Amino acid sequence: MATSRLNASFLFPASRRLDCESYVSLRAKTVTIRYARTIAAPRHHLVRRANEDRTLVVNAVAVAGEKPERSYPGEPKGFVEEIRFVVMKMHPRGQVKEGKNESNGLVSSWNFTIEGYLKFLVDSKLVFETLERIINESTLQAYAGLKNTGLERTENLGRDLEWFKEQGYEIPEPMAPGKIYSQHLKNIAEKDPQAFICHFYNINFGHSAGGRMIGTKVSEKILDNKELEFYKWDGQLSELLQNLSEELNKAAELWTREEKNHCLAETEISFKFYWEIVRFLMS
Repeated sequence: MATSRLNASFLFPASRRLDCESYVSLRAKTVTIRYARTIAAPRHHLVRRANEDRTLVVNAVAVAGEKPERSYPGEPKGFVEEIRFVVMKMHPRGQVKEGKNESNGLVSSWNFTIEGYLKFLVDSKLVFETLERIINESTLQAYAGLKNTGLERTENLGRDLEWFKEQGYEIPEPMAPGKIYSQHLKNIAEKDPQAFICHFYNINFGHSAGGRMIGTKVSEKILDNKELEFYKWDGQLSELLQNLSEELNKAAELWTREEKNHCLAETEISFKFYWEIVRFLMS
């Protein structure tokens, strides 16, 4: 990989003279700025300059001897770990040790029905279909590494719904929760990639964890232990999730701290939208 190096200096408002190093590679152009804590200008003025393709990143690095900035839970391991920490707090107390919310009862106590489960599957298919279409059709650099992850669920859900139809069940049309969530994803996809990626993370990782657990309980109670395609992946699921985590961490490397916090703040909205779909399982 060809790399060029440029030593330069820039003046920022209300700042001392800054020593900069610019590195240009095949993947991105990154400028690292080392500055003293005594700079009066807010840090975000120095953090990032990006062209329209978001290929120029400016990382502000404090000089030795200054006090460290506020650290965020999970930050040393990568941004995905930051999201995971926030997600865990959204879970009910007693389900996970980090959980802060009230419990909605054990999944084993839910009253599953075929009718409710079909509504859940149909709305889930609409959400996954919307999510995957946006990723595949978008030209945003932030989504480039999120295509063809192996975690796509639309085709699998289509096969499951076809199986139910063959058993004589009527497949319902998408309900309001699925339509509303799908529209929200469309609304934020191009103008707010940080928020969209929060939903992308929660939908995929949520289904691979709690979603599978729910699927097992439903299968035991009303499907005579049949395992649906919704809960099957080609290849090792752990590897697919690890690969996705790496891509998400790469995308977040281009974000400012403010953009990362914005992504984390969308977690509660993501939970509220998907919970309305999960409620069909309790009816």
